[in-house]
Amino acid sequence: MNAHQKKMIAPVIITVLLSIYMLAYFIVLLSVEMPVWGKVLIGLIPLALLCTSVYVLVQRIKEIRSGEEDDLSQY
Repeated sequence: MNAHQKKMIAPVIITVLLSIYMLAYFIVLLSVEMPVWGKVLIGLIPLALLCTSVYVLVQRIKEIRSGEEDDLSQY
């Protein structure tokens, strides 16, 4: 395992755990009795956070692979 792969482990694990939590929250929300518009409105929040965290993970992996973080450590 090279240095780049070791740096990717933590962000991937955190994103997977956060994704599981957000999906579980969304599933529980669907089982609660409330108007459909309320479920949609409240359900958009965890789905937006899930999409954002996956986007940030992809950006972080690109950053690690390109070695940009090593450039920042020189300052």
